[in-house]
Amino acid sequence: MTITLKTAQDIEGMRVACRLASEVLDFIEPFIKPGITTNEIDKLCHDYMVDVQGCIPAPLNYAPGGYKPYPKSICTSINHQVCHGIPNDKPLKKGDSVNIDITTIKDGWHGDTSRMFHVGEASIAAKRLAKVTYEAMWKGIEQVKPGAHLGDIGHAIQKFAEGHGFSVVREFCGHGIGRGFHEEPQVLHYGKPGTLVELVPGMVFTIEPMINAGKRDIKEMGDGWTIVTKDHSLSAQWEHTVVVTETGYEVLTLSAGSPAIPTFIQPVITDQAIA
Repeated sequence: MTITLKTAQDIEGMRVACRLASEVLDFIEPFIKPGITTNEIDKLCHDYMVDVQGCIPAPLNYAPGGYKPYPKSICTSINHQVCHGIPNDKPLKKGDSVNIDITTIKDGWHGDTSRMFHVGEASIAAKRLAKVTYEAMWKGIEQVKPGAHLGDIGHAIQKFAEGHGFSVVREFCGHGIGRGFHEEPQVLHYGKPGTLVELVPGMVFTIEPMINAGKRDIKEMGDGWTIVTKDHSLSAQWEHTVVVTETGYEVLTLSAGSPAIPTFIQPVITDQAIA
């Protein structure tokens, strides 16, 4: 396993790509209303990335080994869809929950982030799952510092999510990112403290837990991409891209419209201590 450490100049490029990815989510939020289709959301995001930001939508025609090319510019996963939902012509309805996953390429660097959105007024259960999943992601981010291990991140997420009665999807994980969309290391959202790779400054990776309201079991749909819960229970996901700094971490995928950071997080997220 070869992990590519990023230089200060590399990270500056990553900051731009990651901020732009988050700004796509800021842009699309007002459009998430009953009646809009995920194809319409996809086109709005695509045009914004290409025409306004001068970015390339990384998912479009992305074809990792064993997969056919992904046909859209974003992923839209609704209700019991766990990840990689393909936009289509079905209108969103009041009460739906949708994860929108954005990955931009700017000057060769990738920025990767996702958020949960509620369409109209969501159920208490859906709002609670989204909130716990968001906080679980931050519980993982909180572990990031030199000398910590990837297992610390996974353990913090798993302990928090399972402590609220939810389950953690095991088959999909966070990943290194940079010039490549998916690089080493793999970042599991479950695990044991003190295990797996030790974190060092210059590592850049995503933390993107997928949390189910029911059991953790999943299955792939016939389109070859969309993943759903086997028991049809709700699923939620949030994603940030982070860099390990000399003293802790910096979250790269923050923008003006990002959701409020949980109060349990100490103010180290703007740490830019890599020389």
